[in-house]
Amino acid sequence: MSLLVVGLSHRSAPVSVLERASLSADAKVKLLHDTLAAEPATEATVLATCNRIELYADVDKFHAGVAELSTLLAQHSGVALEELTPYLYVHYEDRAVHHLFSVACGLDSMVIGEGQILGQIKDALALGQELHTAGRLINDLFQQALRVGKRAHSETGIDRAGQSLVTFGLEQLTAGREPVDVWAKDKRALVIGAGSMSSLSAATLARVGVAEIVVANRTAERADRLVEILVASGTGVAARAVPMTSVADELTRVDVVVSCTGATGLVLTGDDVAAAVAEGPAGPAPLAPAPLPAPAPRTTPAPAEAEVLARLVAAAEAGMRLADGGVARTITAGTDRDGCPVDVPAGDGRAALTGVDASSLELHGTWADQGEAAAQRQPRKGARSLVDVAPVRLALLDLAMPRDIDAAVHRIPGVRLVDIESLAEASADAPMAADVDAVRAIVAEEVAAFGAAQRAAHITPTVVALRAMAAEVVAMEVARLDGRLPDLDERQRAEVTQTVRRVVDKLLHAPTVRVKQLASEPGGAGYAEALRELFDLDPQTVASVSRADAAGQAGQVDQAGQADQADQNDDSGRAS
Repeated sequence: MSLLVVGLSHRSAPVSVLERASLSADAKVKLLHDTLAAEPATEATVLATCNRIELYADVDKFHAGVAELSTLLAQHSGVALEELTPYLYVHYEDRAVHHLFSVACGLDSMVIGEGQILGQIKDALALGQELHTAGRLINDLFQQALRVGKRAHSETGIDRAGQSLVTFGLEQLTAGREPVDVWAKDKRALVIGAGSMSSLSAATLARVGVAEIVVANRTAERADRLVEILVASGTGVAARAVPMTSVADELTRVDVVVSCTGATGLVLTGDDVAAAVAEGPAGPAPLAPAPLPAPAPRTTPAPAEAEVLARLVAAAEAGMRLADGGVARTITAGTDRDGCPVDVPAGDGRAALTGVDASSLELHGTWADQGEAAAQRQPRKGARSLVDVAPVRLALLDLAMPRDIDAAVHRIPGVRLVDIESLAEASADAPMAADVDAVRAIVAEEVAAFGAAQRAAHITPTVVALRAMAAEVVAMEVARLDGRLPDLDERQRAEVTQTVRRVVDKLLHAPTVRVKQLASEPGGAGYAEALRELFDLDPQTVASVSRADAAGQAGQVDQAGQADQADQNDDSGRAS
């Protein structure tokens, strides 16, 4: 095994770099094809979410693999290699396995313990299988990662260590002054977008008790469908759909806005928000807040302003985004791509997610994501800068990357903005639950088991080739005996043949069992080579056994993956 992962995440890179390095669906496909075309890699897949981009590959040369994978990431992300390199991390062999298992358990997420990453790992595996870039190692690794993640959530209280990104974002909007359900009571909310994260956001808002949810989306059909799901959820929330052209009007009527779209530019500018706050939710409000007097001239901008300006300029120049948070969902075969796959029953629609059917929301989000993937939005003009001096009139949660809402709106009196960057800062200071240690122990145990299994599997083709050679020797000797003793009857010939086979099997049993045990230990890879040398095994025979075994294993893994995707309910949002 020569597993290599090269990537960057919210832990290694600023949000401004992650925004620019995001991969579209087409870019991921091209990246995987080019990775396999590169000499060091034999199989690969990519795990790309709103907060991480990681390329996994089986390579035969470490240094060449790191150089090639880093270059390919830079090439397909559109960020220059010299600019990207300081933010890249590299994990190899057991460390790479440990990293993915930790990711699957939510230990490396922005919000510790969140479970949405499991759906994104499934997508990465499905993409590799679909493109035939995932071989035996990648299949084994990602299937095991899914099992490890499920085990961590079922055997520990890691879920208590953190919440979903949406819930965490709402908690940040309250500024810790009161519980989310108290803060949300009787509020009116606007959800912009109808993809996976937007659907999860609407479900969370309904669960915490908002009075009304308005859904705005470029495609009216998808907004209408999400509204149907919310109404049928049994939460009692009022819901309606509006076109994107009505967003400005709705801003004057709502208290909370959650935005996560596939736009390439800003969805809400500072002017949009300032105008809405000035008008107010119930008739004309007091006079619109006026901009503060311009500060005295200075030779250089303040560091904070320079940083904001640099991020905005970089995002505008890049012109790229992760559609609805970075993951292309996979719909089960047989769904109608021309219509939403969710069948909303008449009457009571209570199910998962404490009042909202999570499976329905995931399927709806998938359908919406696929329809919105090609949609593009032109950037709009920036906002005017105002200072936050008033109580919160409008709470804004921006879960998109690049951002949907102008970062400068935090200067508008009466506006509170929480975005991906501020969530990352807040989660860094969140206390770690005691269950995290238990999950780390599970990860360490599973990494050791995976490594032992891989090393043992590495010697299996050699053992199979050895037994095949022994069987061939037995057949040749029995044929020679038939020539020398032609008068043996069938019963005698069968008895002699069986005796010779038993002798060979007994002679080979102890060595083959022992060599498998030794090979499963660290440093045991050399036993396969010793066995091939001692018994003069044909390398071509061993290679043919390996190819046949890998083909059979890939088929089994693919079936298992389909079954796993059918029965796992993971509320897959764009969270990690």
